[in-house]
Amino acid sequence: MIPDDTRAARTEAVRALEAEFGELINRFRRIITENANRVSPGMLPGAYKVFTTIVRRESVTLSGLAESLMADKGQISRTVRELEGLGLIQRTPDPADGRSSLLSPTPFGLERLEQARSPQESLLVDALEEWPLDDILNLTRLLHALTAEELP
Repeated sequence: MIPDDTRAARTEAVRALEAEFGELINRFRRIITENANRVSPGMLPGAYKVFTTIVRRESVTLSGLAESLMADKGQISRTVRELEGLGLIQRTPDPADGRSSLLSPTPFGLERLEQARSPQESLLVDALEEWPLDDILNLTRLLHALTAEELP
């Protein structure tokens, strides 16, 4: 059992962490919105997330994409059609399942994404310039441990 004073201090520390995550999330939302508009004017952040997930996964089925994003398959399907229409992604037959298609980025899509990210590419590198490498690696390890947990 954790003593009350330690529990209170722990709760306060977690609340402060939550507040900092909120600020970080707001900053990343702005970056994602700007990047989405640079990929294609008017692109919504949700479509950008679908696109970057396809890029990160390199090749993924629609079902796998919806599961990865924990999103409605119908909504993902509409977004995928939009991304296809923009020439950012392509469908190819899934060799493991002839009824399914694999989604992957096109060379044009990869080029647009690189151009969209380049203006802000060094922001994080610059922000962490004074940090020791061990601190960066430790933060990465801790964030991975946190994201691997099942949070409500």
